Amino acid sequence: MTSDADTTFEEFKTRIRLFSQERDWDQFHTPKNLSMALAAEAAELMEHFLWLDSSQSRNLVDDPVKGPKVREEIADILIYALEFANVTGIDVAKAIEDKIRVNGIKYPVEKARGSAKKYNEL
Repeated sequence: MTSDADTTFEEFKTRIRLFSQERDWDQFHTPKNLSMALAAEAAELMEHFLWLDSSQSRNLVDDPVKGPKVREEIADILIYALEFANVTGIDVAKAIEDKIRVNGIKYPVEKARGSAKKYNEL
């Protein structure tokens, strides 16, 4: 069984790339199309949470009927994001590390702790 603890981004990127190549989908997987598919899948995820209050939204993943659907949507989002990285040559781990560093500068702990304000409002 695969888990976050024992699977790398590169392993999934390779599996996704092979899955796409076997189906001759590379012709459709342009950055434009993948970014649009990613946005569509994010909207599908949001749809499951529409009109729920905070408590309900936190518990939705544990719902026996809706939980699996939410997991499918997050998988779709991550698959499209990793395929986007494949097509564009983005090193996902480096991109995340760079973004965390930038966010650390934009949101210093002493100003951002417990605040939902945007960096330019802190």
